[in-house]
Amino acid sequence: MKKIFFLPVIVCCFCNLLKAQTKFPPLDKSPMDMSYYPSGYPVLKIQDKATEPLTARVIFSRPQKNGRTVFGELLPFGQVWRLGANEATEIEFYKPVRMGNTKIKKGRYTLYCIPYQDKWTLILNKETDTWGSFKYDVTKDIVRMDAPVQKQNDALEFFAMVFEKSATGANLVVGWDNNMVNFPIFF
Repeated sequence: MKKIFFLPVIVCCFCNLLKAQTKFPPLDKSPMDMSYYPSGYPVLKIQDKATEPLTARVIFSRPQKNGRTVFGELLPFGQVWRLGANEATEIEFYKPVRMGNTKIKKGRYTLYCIPYQDKWTLILNKETDTWGSFKYDVTKDIVRMDAPVQKQNDALEFFAMVFEKSATGANLVVGWDNNMVNFPIFF
């Protein structure tokens, strides 16, 4: 009888010992963030102030400038970039939208970008759950669209993305260093 009692106690102690050895990773230098359209949707929803349905959400990691020259050096012109840091940036549409002349179905996609000095090419790709742009596959592209670079006087230390309402839907505004680009999304 004593053996039957002590066996569960020993198992519980062993399980607690294993839990105690779990180590959490350190804080990432490029923290993950997300933006919604409509902007601030989750907070608006819980406050019963949402006037539009959720249309899009983008999840991205935010690299820092850290005194580096970003475009042309850290990110070479003309090469595919994950549009952020760490995992490739993902966008989810909660209803059908249009980018350029291409109709996009409701769903989750990866965003890549090719920066140039005067424009950026945004790439919507159907491959998801990938890290960086190392396994980027051009055959999985759904749409590519160009947008002019708008030079800013004040440099952004952290990479940022936000949706802004437009007359025809929203713009995905992307900024870092002294570059800002607007990609229109129609809905």
